[in-house]
Amino acid sequence: MNPVSAMNPIYRRRKRMNSLMMGVSTGALAFGLFWLIWIVVVLLWEGASALRPSLFAQMTPPPGGDGGLANAIYGSVLMAGAGTLIGTPVGILAGTYLAEFGGRGWLAPATRFINDVLLSAPSIVIGLFVYAIYVAQAKHFSGWAGAVALAIIVVPVVVRTTDDMLKLVPNSLREAAAALGAPSWKVVTMISYRAARAGIVTGVLLAIARITGETAPLLFTALNNQFWSSDMNRPMANLPVVIFQFAMSPYEDWQRLAWGGATLITLFVLGLNIAARALFRK
Repeated sequence: MNPVSAMNPIYRRRKRMNSLMMGVSTGALAFGLFWLIWIVVVLLWEGASALRPSLFAQMTPPPGGDGGLANAIYGSVLMAGAGTLIGTPVGILAGTYLAEFGGRGWLAPATRFINDVLLSAPSIVIGLFVYAIYVAQAKHFSGWAGAVALAIIVVPVVVRTTDDMLKLVPNSLREAAAALGAPSWKVVTMISYRAARAGIVTGVLLAIARITGETAPLLFTALNNQFWSSDMNRPMANLPVVIFQFAMSPYEDWQRLAWGGATLITLFVLGLNIAARALFRK
């Protein structure tokens, strides 16, 4: 380092400011990691004892009884799967329009703005909306209502990811396909989708990870069911609502099952995020 530069007051002031901001940033990082690690450690400590075969083989017990979360796990899988199947095609097609055909006009910017609003909307608002247009009209809670609420949460995530990933595809690939006489639909399906496949799948996985732990929409739509039920037209058990109810109860057995369910959801979401990052990196 030049001694003259080291004696410069402007240089010394900038160096002090840089050291100060690095210290503040490092402290903020340590503060956030401390709480995150604490939450994960407590969750694993409390929930590890509940992760046993009966958790996946037995149904939710009556108050003070012993049991598992088999019906809740089954209901969550059904509703999350149905919500993903409903929301994913809508999100991919909408994102495709924005990236491939929405370069001009007001519709694409307006759609992106509405999608951003929906992406940040509280999930309880979505649950109340589905309750008003579906549950209140049908006059009963149901698994389909829960699936619709989860699908609405899936759509903006998939739209944003699809739009961003398709924009990263070089236009030279599209131009080369068009020069060979390929129609627009074939350019999109055979060129753009293939080039952005990993990113689009990553967006779908992240959407699944988000809806897995949503509680508020299911309270207004699917409610709960203590028994095993495959009828999506009736109230259906699900992990988030069961965790909420059992954690608030005074029964130790229910509280233990709530810790086990929370641990199960956390591990599932962690696995999905790891898979999504690995796929996107590839």
